[in-house]
Amino acid sequence: MNSRVRLRGLVFNDHRKGTIAMTTCFRRVIFALALWVLVLTGCGEEELPRMGVSANTIDKGQPEKLSGPAGFISGYQPDGANDLPIDGLAVTRRDLGTDPDGNTITEYQLTNSGGMQVTLINYGAIVRSVRVPDRHERYVNVTLGFDAVEQYCEPGPYFGAICGRYANRIAGGRFRIGETEHVLATNDNGNHLHGGIRGFNRRIWTAEVIKGATVGKWYTARTGSIGVRFHLDSPDGEENYPGRLSVDVIYWLTETNELKIQYQATTDKATVLNLTNHCYWNLAGGGTDVLDHELTIGCDHYLPVDKKLLPTGARAAVSGTPMDFLEARTIGSRIADVSGGYDHCYVRSDTDGALKKVAEVHHPGSGRVMEVLTTEPGLQFYSGNFLDGSPQSGGHDRHGGFCLECQHFPDSPNRPDFPTTLLQPGETYKQMTVYRFLVRRDDDPDPEG
Repeated sequence: MNSRVRLRGLVFNDHRKGTIAMTTCFRRVIFALALWVLVLTGCGEEELPRMGVSANTIDKGQPEKLSGPAGFISGYQPDGANDLPIDGLAVTRRDLGTDPDGNTITEYQLTNSGGMQVTLINYGAIVRSVRVPDRHERYVNVTLGFDAVEQYCEPGPYFGAICGRYANRIAGGRFRIGETEHVLATNDNGNHLHGGIRGFNRRIWTAEVIKGATVGKWYTARTGSIGVRFHLDSPDGEENYPGRLSVDVIYWLTETNELKIQYQATTDKATVLNLTNHCYWNLAGGGTDVLDHELTIGCDHYLPVDKKLLPTGARAAVSGTPMDFLEARTIGSRIADVSGGYDHCYVRSDTDGALKKVAEVHHPGSGRVMEVLTTEPGLQFYSGNFLDGSPQSGGHDRHGGFCLECQHFPDSPNRPDFPTTLLQPGETYKQMTVYRFLVRRDDDPDPEG
């Protein structure tokens, strides 16, 4: 009896002609496998070609195909949410419209092989959506935002935006560097907030898609991630801040369901700088308040504030106060005891600048868990007190979302005892924040399980 071998639909009999055919076929297979190995190892290609954002280079709605961690080549169609999860890492980009100055607003949609999806726009370097699963593998957006992209161009709650040059408040809109006083816009109850009238949240950033493990770049990340690098040049005197500032912000989506944010900046004159991302989170997926979310903040102290939400200068212990989240408590459990709701900066116990976990949020109804890691000395916890259900709030009601903003302390330029936010020429501002998403199963109370 002749043995028979089946290879990709071809059957060969075990005689001389079959043996020759099989040998030729196997040689071709081996050659194809060798080529495939070269593809997986990069075949000399050091990094993904950079794709600048312009009207001439945008391929509306078409996927940029990128190699995933296991060598898959995958694309993602923007309207394919019901097909999740998919294999590999992918990014798409498309035009959404223009800002008031006529600049193109472009959307970037990142997807990992598990189905987590992050949508970004180059206006304000804004995180527009983050889709993650619940315990039943149902994917929903867990950030707040506007339905229409043009709404981001108007004054609002800073949904998902990069705030700068100075995130949070500066008392009276004034600070000194040496003998020179700098006077800023007072756009928040007599104080300066989030960079002024037209902060970084209302600027067009240039953008490029990048991949992890890029050698020789400050933004290196491990293999198994895809990102978008946003760049902004802020001229000397913009919003009355001194110095020409060059800023880079990279959003990474990893295969371990992390949204990682890296920041870098340099200046040609002494200036102050405090950057953060202003995502509002609702792990239920919106449509309800966040008062049932269980919050843990690993900080022993916080900064008390006055009636204008400026730090008094003291550092108070959280123990025995409504500010105590050292053990998990629902956001709403004691919010009535905090005048106006939470809008306070928590102080990291250490100041070594290492990336460490500072907070965790759990939504019991869905099982979703979000961990927050940062290199920054402060964590601003805001409970969405000024959301009012109006169009300016995206229709989101009070406490419809919460913020955990990693940053330096409010009013640091006027508080020499706070960690400095002064950036000098020749120095490089760097920081990192990570939002890590997990699922806590019904039968598994351990979020790491």
